[in-house]
Amino acid sequence: MQVFEKNSNIFKLLSEAISEGIVVVNQEGTIVATNQRLNRMFGYAEDELLGKHLHMLIPQRFHAQHKGHMAAFTDQPEERRMGDDRILFGQRKNQREFPIEVGLTPFSLYGQQYVMALADDITDYRQKELEIEELNAHLEQKIKRRTTELRNTVAELKREIKKREAAEAKIKNALAKEKELNELKTKFLSLVSHEFKTPLSGILTSAILVGKYDKTEQQEKRDKHLHTIKAEVGHLNNILTDFLSVERLEAGRESYKLSHFSLSKVINEVLYSANMILKNGQRILYPQNVDDIMIHQDEKIVSLCLTNLLYNAIKYSPENTEIDLTVNLSRQKVVFSVSDQGIGIPESDQKHIFERYFRAENVLTTQGTGIGLNIVKHHVDNLGGNMYFKSKESEGSTFTFELPL
Repeated sequence: MQVFEKNSNIFKLLSEAISEGIVVVNQEGTIVATNQRLNRMFGYAEDELLGKHLHMLIPQRFHAQHKGHMAAFTDQPEERRMGDDRILFGQRKNQREFPIEVGLTPFSLYGQQYVMALADDITDYRQKELEIEELNAHLEQKIKRRTTELRNTVAELKREIKKREAAEAKIKNALAKEKELNELKTKFLSLVSHEFKTPLSGILTSAILVGKYDKTEQQEKRDKHLHTIKAEVGHLNNILTDFLSVERLEAGRESYKLSHFSLSKVINEVLYSANMILKNGQRILYPQNVDDIMIHQDEKIVSLCLTNLLYNAIKYSPENTEIDLTVNLSRQKVVFSVSDQGIGIPESDQKHIFERYFRAENVLTTQGTGIGLNIVKHHVDNLGGNMYFKSKESEGSTFTFELPL
């Protein structure tokens, strides 16, 4: 310390020209010199710190740690900055702490070892740094919030896009159905016109011819044309029945009435009507096991289903062939099968055979509506039954439907 007293003017001259606070300590940590900048920084009067331990400028909670740093620095003295990886704090005379930045420079003078520390009050810098950290944290929170809002907006847009896509798909589907419906209406009108025109022409022709056969001995010819008229009227009646069934099924207005009835009675009525339209040489084989049998089902539907299947068998079978109607009865169900020796169904068309208005490619020139099998299938399904078939082109078909009892 005496060394610095002797050279105090030189030290003051040099130290006061520096903007940082300067404190010089000896190997024991005793303060031997300070400049005015440091005194003002820590709140001490000139020379008030001389002879005091450096711990006066360091908060109590760092004393033990600082002692270890001093020992390590004494063993390996070199110029360095303190606190590069952490914040350092000084303690003013009024015991208030403040952040500082410190640089250490060891030197030797007249055989004695000293350390000069340059200290800078970084309170303003630290305050700005904290403000920046706070701003960064606020900005980060704002970014997170905006990111969440953006994510929610994107999710909402995706949901809106999906809704619009669903709406567009629904509209396209509705347009497609409308188009399909219009095509079906056109096809239906064409079909009705054709189906009614042919039998009506036959009725008209037969009626004209009946009028010409006015002699008693011409009764056989009159009977022949009267038979034709009856058959064509029956055909028209069946067409109208099918169309009405389609309308009721579409509207969901078809109702079923289950009752006990004689199986042979229904079969006889159906065969009587079918026999009127048989081609030359055609014959329907009557089931042998239905006499005196009563079943519980919808009599009207059983009659309609059998009529459709038998009429199809007659229409698509050549002359001089047999049509076989079989009935199998058990406690749970009754099974009806109609087999013919007709033209059969092409394999490529079989998967569509129960579709409404569908007609196989080998019967397009034959009179028919393409709705009979569709109606039968719907009724059988509605009654809890099952319908299926097997067919081979040019060899014939067998259609079977089962109804629960």
